[in-house]
Amino acid sequence: MSKTTQNSNKPFVLMTSGARTYSDTIYQVLGKKYMDPVFSVSNCLPLVYPTCFGTDAIEQYLSMVDGVFCSGASSNINPELYGQDWQTPDALQDHGRDNVDVILIRKALEMGVPVLGVCRGFQEMNVAFGGDLHQKLHEVDGLMDHRELRAADGSELPVPLQYDPNHSVKLVEGTWFSELMGQNEFMVNSLHGQGIKTLAPNLQALAHAPDGVVEALTCPEYRQFNLGVQWHPEWETLRNPLSIKIFEAFGKACWQRNQTR
Repeated sequence: MSKTTQNSNKPFVLMTSGARTYSDTIYQVLGKKYMDPVFSVSNCLPLVYPTCFGTDAIEQYLSMVDGVFCSGASSNINPELYGQDWQTPDALQDHGRDNVDVILIRKALEMGVPVLGVCRGFQEMNVAFGGDLHQKLHEVDGLMDHRELRAADGSELPVPLQYDPNHSVKLVEGTWFSELMGQNEFMVNSLHGQGIKTLAPNLQALAHAPDGVVEALTCPEYRQFNLGVQWHPEWETLRNPLSIKIFEAFGKACWQRNQTR
């Protein structure tokens, strides 16, 4: 196949799946909501990496794609990866995804592949470069409860309401991210019990919640697009102009790599 013909195809975006068990059967799953904006806004094709098969094929996968998107998930990252004991032993665990993503993120950036991380993926970016996490943000003095919105009596709201705007984020002025978004403060949803405690030394904070918790980051030593956000821009992306900007910028970077490699 000629280079011209090859580069007329849409870019592939590698997305890692996670382990879930239903009726005693183990599945590898990836929420459709994460694939939707990659396809419809970034104009790319999702390619799923089943993390149950380990890390041996990471470079082969990366040689086939023009972007990596590490999504959110219902499991918590193994705290042993950042030097802590389990404080949430009852939470879902997914060591297969843990072990793949911390290597995948670093290797993708080294190979010049654009990277986008959301929620768990955002936290994975920090852990991949040596940062750590608060395992229970809501129990840390001075920090907010960043978990999903609930009714006044504490009961669970319908899922669409859980994703309503929850708190503001303030962007670091003068960064490429504040320039991309076109404003320095806006409201985001918030559905995470864990968050960044210590930002990895070679990462740069791009936004903070009102309590100071890092909500967006990048690794400035790599020139290609790389961004992690703690909120969920994949939720009803087409209804949120700021979320559209994120996925358009990611897609543009993937298309540029597709056309030049």
